[in-house]
Amino acid sequence: MEFYNYIKSLHLIFVITWFAGLFYIVRLFVYQIEANDKPSPEKEILQKQYKIMTYRLWYIITWPSAVLATIFAIWLLWLMPVWLQMPWMHVKLGFVVLLFAYHFKCHQIYKQLQNDDVKYTSNFMRLWNEGATIILFAVVFLVILKNAFNWIYGVIGIILFSVLIMLGFKFYKRIREKNNS
Repeated sequence: MEFYNYIKSLHLIFVITWFAGLFYIVRLFVYQIEANDKPSPEKEILQKQYKIMTYRLWYIITWPSAVLATIFAIWLLWLMPVWLQMPWMHVKLGFVVLLFAYHFKCHQIYKQLQNDDVKYTSNFMRLWNEGATIILFAVVFLVILKNAFNWIYGVIGIILFSVLIMLGFKFYKRIREKNNS
């Protein structure tokens, strides 16, 4: 069983670094999009630097972390196949699918920005950044609480948390607009 704890620890480490990469890449997207509105030569200097930073973060930290977290997760499920019969695990795996969808969308945005194709506003990216936060909260509550009754409360909590994030985002946007006036 000691072996199991090593695999679980490695899974958690790579989940943490995966989320760290997802959180930071979207912040870099915000800065890269805002750099697009700067005058030359500042615009070109910033865009070049952000492209280097996003490339390194995406391919050296985020993608490898996603792959390794997945490998260790599959290994854990192989060691504990009974988990696949538990309802909380089905819900958790649903959130993992959402996380991969989020990750792949971030990859699409990354490629667009690397090609100077700006399709989103920095405000959209600030809001988009909360997607990973919501998934993280959902997964942590599911893993810790496990039973169906408690995770229902957790999902309700996630919805309320999402509403609070949206309100906080609107409040922050007003403050930024007021300070820029």
